[in-house]
Amino acid sequence: MLVLVIEDEVDLATTLEYNLRAEGFTVRVAHSGRQGLASATADPLPDVIVLDLMLPDLSGTEICRKLREGERTRDIPVVMCTAKGEEIDRVVGFEVGADDYVVKPFSMRELLLRVNACFRGAPAAPAATAATPSEIAAGPDKRRKYLVGPLTIDVDGHHVFVDGKEIHLSVIEMRLLTYLVEHRGRLCSRDDLLEDVWGYKPGVSTRTVDTHVKRLRDKLGDAGSLVETVRGMGYRLSAEHPVVSAEG
Repeated sequence: MLVLVIEDEVDLATTLEYNLRAEGFTVRVAHSGRQGLASATADPLPDVIVLDLMLPDLSGTEICRKLREGERTRDIPVVMCTAKGEEIDRVVGFEVGADDYVVKPFSMRELLLRVNACFRGAPAAPAATAATPSEIAAGPDKRRKYLVGPLTIDVDGHHVFVDGKEIHLSVIEMRLLTYLVEHRGRLCSRDDLLEDVWGYKPGVSTRTVDTHVKRLRDKLGDAGSLVETVRGMGYRLSAEHPVVSAEG
């Protein structure tokens, strides 16, 4: 698995590279925003990007925005890594498409945990042994699995199928979908979602929830209509289909 580190502090970039390689990852390093964008689109594509917010030429938020606009890079998980710890900085990072956020100074263990979490949510390469919806539903392992109308969701295995076809969700999109499924029929206010899915403090003003709900609906295709808008209040999962728990 390949991690791209975009970090202008050479000492920190070297430390990150050393620790990631020690964990068994392949690592590519870029020391500027423009170099990072070029590296993000070079083959082989990175599986996860660790991105500094404060770069000398392009801001991390601008890079993240460009990554999300690119057809080849839109689904690559991004972990923002920065000295800025204000809530608003985290909000902006998520709004432009970051999947997670760590604040300097951070422990290498914390960063590695977050990178590993992104890998669990990264699109899997097609394989002859890939699980099918029926195999997931009947699997012997004890994992959270749900069947909701056309949706088959293996939460812990990070698989989602719509009418038997697998779609790839980011870590935060999977958290959002799982939360809605586990609260089916109940109104989930934006504050509820911000606090329980993103870990924000109550009362933060942001379009993060709306942005991610739109992205989730787009990926779900025809099943996107299961995520209903309650105008002026929040979102809920449609009660049209029961949620069937298929835990192993």
